Amino acid sequence: MESRFSRESRCYKTSRVFPPDVNNHHTLFGGKLMAYIDDIASIAATKHCRRSVVTASTDSVDFLLPIRPTDSVCLESFVTWTGNSSMEVFVKVIKEDLLSGTRAIAATSFLTFVALDDNKRPVAVPNVLPETEEEKKLHETAPHRAEMRRLRRTESKKFAGFLTVQHPWD
Repeated sequence: MESRFSRESRCYKTSRVFPPDVNNHHTLFGGKLMAYIDDIASIAATKHCRRSVVTASTDSVDFLLPIRPTDSVCLESFVTWTGNSSMEVFVKVIKEDLLSGTRAIAATSFLTFVALDDNKRPVAVPNVLPETEEEKKLHETAPHRAEMRRLRRTESKKFAGFLTVQHPWD
C-alpha cells in the first residue's frame, strides 16, 4: 500500500463566534467546538484514505482556554498515524482575538477513524509520512496513545457488561 504525507490530509476551518454559539459564561459551547472538531477530523481522515470513514473514538479533547465572541476559532487537522484500517487524527484549535490579533492554542484533540470499503467493512489505509517537527513529534508519540486507546476500549467493553439497558420506568 502506498504512503501519504501528513500534509496531504491537512485541512482548516475558521469560524466566528456568534451569540447563539456561547454558553452562560459567554464562551463557546464545548459541544459546538466538539462538533467542529469531529467534522474537520473526518475530512482529514477521508482525504488521507480517500474512503468513507467512521469515528471510532474521540480519544481526547482538552479545553485549554475559553473562546469568546470577540474571537475567531481556527481548527487545523491532519492524520498523524495509521494502523491497519484506523487513523489517528490530530486537531489543533487556535483562537484569535479579532481586535488585537492575539492568537493562542485554545484546545487540542485526538480522534480515531476507521476507513470503510463499499460493503461498510474496515479496509486498509495508507501509512502516513510526517515531515514537519510537529508532525514528527505527533507521529513518534502515537504508538503510546494507540496502546492507551486499546486499554481504554478493553475497559469500556468490560464496564458496559455491568450496565443495565432497562429504563427506570420499566
